[in-house]
Amino acid sequence: MKVAVKTLENKSSGDVTLNKDIFGVEPRKDILYRAVNWQLAKRRGGNHKVKDVSEISGTGKKPFAQKGTGRARQGSLRSAQMRGGQTTHGPQVRDHGFSLPKKIRTLALKMALSSKQKDGKLIVLDAAKTKSAKTKDMAAALKKMELTSALFIDGETLDENFVRSIRNIPHMDVLPSQGANVYDILRRETLVLTKDAIEKLEARLS
Repeated sequence: MKVAVKTLENKSSGDVTLNKDIFGVEPRKDILYRAVNWQLAKRRGGNHKVKDVSEISGTGKKPFAQKGTGRARQGSLRSAQMRGGQTTHGPQVRDHGFSLPKKIRTLALKMALSSKQKDGKLIVLDAAKTKSAKTKDMAAALKKMELTSALFIDGETLDENFVRSIRNIPHMDVLPSQGANVYDILRRETLVLTKDAIEKLEARLS
């Protein structure tokens, strides 16, 4: 399938042929959901924690006699029912991540790319490079292209001026081709790929 190539000045720069096995896959919500859930689960810190009975500061001595006081029997001041005692079944430090088969991860990325192509939200750039590092100039260029929410994916090396000029603009992200992922593709309205990025992605997913 052929797609028109644009420049940052929103001018035509020929066209490029996309691999239909990567950009023409029918998207499935269940596959995309699994991939996004897997990504977000890996991000979770999992460092929330409460103290169990062995970590509570205090004596292990029985607080008062078993019988004769008229009170309910107690074995420790560190028990859950006592003030300042342990928290029962509270959160502990752990890893929230889980495994997802590589074939599913690869398929989900293909589907994310294909969904943007199917919805007409895929733009191909000649190159993501600029001589000016000013945000004002980049904002003007994005306005010409009618972009308000976009993810730019370039080749292995990002242009420093391009990154500097776009990083302060809301709802705009830039990633190298090896960092392309399902979550970041879906969270932005438009996907912008350079010709170099397409070459790298097709080599990675073929």
